[in-house]
Amino acid sequence: MLEVRAQEISTDRLVLVPLQVEHSDEMARVLADPGLHTFIGGSPDDPQALRARYLRMTAGSPDPAVSWCNWVLRLREEECLVGTVQATVAPDSPGAGATGSGAVVAEIAWVVGTPWQGRGIAVEAARALVAWLAGQPAVRGVIAHAHPDHLASAAVATAAGLAPTDEWQDGEVKWQRTLRR
Repeated sequence: MLEVRAQEISTDRLVLVPLQVEHSDEMARVLADPGLHTFIGGSPDDPQALRARYLRMTAGSPDPAVSWCNWVLRLREEECLVGTVQATVAPDSPGAGATGSGAVVAEIAWVVGTPWQGRGIAVEAARALVAWLAGQPAVRGVIAHAHPDHLASAAVATAAGLAPTDEWQDGEVKWQRTLRR
């Protein structure tokens, strides 16, 4: 059984706070711009739908071999939530993925609300997340997926130390980083 739990992570400007259902109302406003769905599809959740999703997420993965770690991003200066980061930590498939060894890998993702984009917040959060994951003894690799036309996501992945691969999943490029021990 694998168990990695989200813990508070602090950076110069941010506090990555483990997700709680109570964050849903404020996060519904942060994530309300339909433009955030340009590359990922779908549409923004209303507060009730986001609350239901957060209930499922905070309950944890039904698979004991998988840990769901989710954070909201609190911007210290403005004392508000501005986005999210997440890591799904699971055994890697032997011969595939970030390590190819069957070791534990974390698939990460990030989103920053439109009003706070272009300020390096996603980079700061992703770097902090990858550093935190590197400190988790079981985690040997980090992967992310980004649409090939989403240059901002590619820049965040690069800044977090991930490199693009030749692998694709659902129309997105797989990025990866092996964590050395």
